[in-house]
Amino acid sequence: MRKIVVHMSVSLDGFFEGPGGDIGWHQVDDELHQHFNDVIAPMGGFLNGRVSYELMADFWPTADQDPTSSAPTREFAGIWRGMPKIVYSRTLDHVDGNATLVREVDPEQVRRLKAEPGGDLGLGGADLAATFARHDLIDEYRIYVHPVLLGRGRRLFPDADAPTDLRLAESRVFGNGVVLLRHERAR
Repeated sequence: MRKIVVHMSVSLDGFFEGPGGDIGWHQVDDELHQHFNDVIAPMGGFLNGRVSYELMADFWPTADQDPTSSAPTREFAGIWRGMPKIVYSRTLDHVDGNATLVREVDPEQVRRLKAEPGGDLGLGGADLAATFARHDLIDEYRIYVHPVLLGRGRRLFPDADAPTDLRLAESRVFGNGVVLLRHERAR
């Protein structure tokens, strides 16, 4: 059975975006970006909320056509274009490329999707992740902690009614100071 994997960057104080949606503080160098490519390429698809999808769709379809793009950036552009995507949105009228629009998170539909053959599914978007967490659909968290304190912004994890037990599966420090904390659900 494939897993649902949250793959997000946060500041040391727990924000995934700064005021006004700012993500310019992300410290993604070639080493970290190549790591992203290596773990994302074998996945079976992306599950995105509207905001995450639009952010990605605004840049990645043509990122490899810019001659100043780094090798990992060019590589990820191809990964992104080829990867099947499910976009959860109540407001979008259509999605482009290799994407399917779904209006609501249906836990049974997601469980059937997890049971299909193929690679794990990467979940992007804090609001969508919160919805998946409420339905106990997340199997793994890959959180990349960036060495910066934002002081304010949007927190990745909303308040919850009960604790969620996790098991540390991996940690890694990158040369730029970003730390990967990979946790699996303790089931």
